[in-house]
Amino acid sequence: MGIAVDRSHIVTDAYCRTSIPTIFAIGDVAGAPWLAHKASHEGVMVAELVAGKTPHPVRPETIAGCTYCHPQIASVGYTEAQAREKGHEIKVGRFPFIGNGKAIALGEPEGLVKTIFDKKSGELLGAHMIGAEVTELIQGYVIGRQLETTEQDLMETVFPHPTLSEMMHESVLDAFDQVIHV
Repeated sequence: MGIAVDRSHIVTDAYCRTSIPTIFAIGDVAGAPWLAHKASHEGVMVAELVAGKTPHPVRPETIAGCTYCHPQIASVGYTEAQAREKGHEIKVGRFPFIGNGKAIALGEPEGLVKTIFDKKSGELLGAHMIGAEVTELIQGYVIGRQLETTEQDLMETVFPHPTLSEMMHESVLDAFDQVIHV
């Protein structure tokens, strides 16, 4: 049919259109990230397009990657290296699980939360976590990426106590030399 293919996947635009505009490709055949939640979102988006609606395009940098192992691993957005490659001057914050009372009480003191911000604009560029329940926690940063959250937004947010989510706040504070519990 002449649909464009690049190595192992079908080439699509942000709306999953192939090189033949009336044919769409979603999920694993459309390339990375190869995640069920990305494919599901793409399916809904394409259905809305076909129904004549105007959905937002898929932005891979706002899709969480989750590894369900022990300890869990989760990330969204850019790594430090990717952010620098894109021309960002960055600020990085880190917070260890051992500094969080809830992690200690759960018997899960091993882990780390890392956040990456644009130094000039304060935009959240990426977040990376390893430890207990990080596949749940990452959604806070996913929303932040989608809404183009800044460090100021996150620094001024009240995180519930005692929770694992407080480590997210502490990591942000650490990026700007305001960490409390280390």
